[in-house]
Parts: sequence; C-alpha cells; structure tokens
Amino acid sequence: MPSTEWPPYSPILNPMDYSIWSILEARTCAKRHKSLKALKESLRREWNKILMTELRRVSENFTTRLKLCITTDQV
Repeated sequence: MPSTEWPPYSPILNPMDYSIWSILEARTCAKRHKSLKALKESLRREWNKILMTELRRVSENFTTRLKLCITTDQV
C-alpha cells in the first residue's frame, strides 16, 4: 500500500479536511472578496467564530470515523 493511502494521509480521517475547512469555506465564500488580503482576513475572522459546540461535533464524528476505519481494516 502506498504511503499516500495510509490513514494519516486520508482526508476521511482528517477533521480539518472533512469538516473544519467546509465550515470556513461556507462562511467565507458567502460573500465576494476584493483581494487576497480581504479573503485571508475573512478566514481569520471566521476561524475565531467557530463555536465549541461545532468543534465538539467534529471531534465526536472523528471518533466514529476512526472506529469505522479499525473495523474495516480488520475485515
């Protein structure tokens, strides 16, 4: 199995890839940005607005994903 298929490289097992980035994308792309600087500022602002309840939901989902990975690997 190539190293790119190892679980650490899987977007399915990376909470930043499958959840946090989608939250940030939805919030920042809801409006147009006039410059790259404005986009970066919007991303930083939205990052700071992520609620603890959202992070908790992501982490709980992550645990489920890990358990499924272990179960699938043992088959």
